[in-house]
Amino acid sequence: MSKRTLAILAALGATTIYGLNHTIAKGVMPQYISPFGFILVRVVGAAILFWSISFLGPKEKIDKKDWGRIILCSLFGMVINMLAFFKGLDLSTPINSSVLITTTPIIVVILSAFLIKEKIVPLKLTGILIGLFGAIFLILYGNEIRQDAPNIPLGNSLFLVNSLFYGLYLILVKKLLEKYHPFTLMKWLFLVGVVINLPITLPEFLEVSWSELPFDAIWRIAYVVIGTTFCTYLFNIYALTQLKASTVSAFVYVQPIIGILFAIISGKDHLTAVKIIAALFVMLGVYLVSLKPKKQRSA
Repeated sequence: MSKRTLAILAALGATTIYGLNHTIAKGVMPQYISPFGFILVRVVGAAILFWSISFLGPKEKIDKKDWGRIILCSLFGMVINMLAFFKGLDLSTPINSSVLITTTPIIVVILSAFLIKEKIVPLKLTGILIGLFGAIFLILYGNEIRQDAPNIPLGNSLFLVNSLFYGLYLILVKKLLEKYHPFTLMKWLFLVGVVINLPITLPEFLEVSWSELPFDAIWRIAYVVIGTTFCTYLFNIYALTQLKASTVSAFVYVQPIIGILFAIISGKDHLTAVKIIAALFVMLGVYLVSLKPKKQRSA
């Protein structure tokens, strides 16, 4: 099997893990663990795993001038982003999260225009407007009466908060990735994330009756820590060594499909006309935003 084929399988594996995560993580909240308590488990587990493998990378020391950016990246990517997503998942549904989480590329383009002055061409602007229309349409009209989704509009709004801060994280972390090895960077980002998350998440963490958790809850928690947080990062890093970034990012279109199908098959969610319409608009918007201008494509 060629390295390129392995890279494609790695990218597909990461996307599949993300897609399944919407339903799997939802299945453990809030009955066994509350969203914020879950985040503490996630960042602590990821920090331990990344520190455990950090010896495989080069020994690097973080420059003093970079600590401010690292703290900011950790705040956006390992704190606000994660807290918003898990709280949103607790309040809303797996299909809604599968759809709205894919707005990240749209938000990255918008933020790049403001923060690093990247030009938004008409095609991307059209994609932004179409994608945001789909997201807002789902927030305004996607409300349902469900016992396991007590506040769908607020939950859907938190998914957009998640995408916003993850987009900020992606833009800010780019310079650090050019300077440090991924293992070095991730071990420090997650360690800082543990420190920042601790006072926010500890109360809900202490409420968990760990000795009484059934196996169904344990494997779901392990899936989020090992699969969604650790393996997906490693898979994507390997994929990027063999494939173009644009190729890897194209797998974002697969995530909502997997997420929606798994949620329906497992009986944890169902499709409605609003969800279908919103998903089509969001995915079309992401597609247009991801397209390169003709000059870049010909080059």
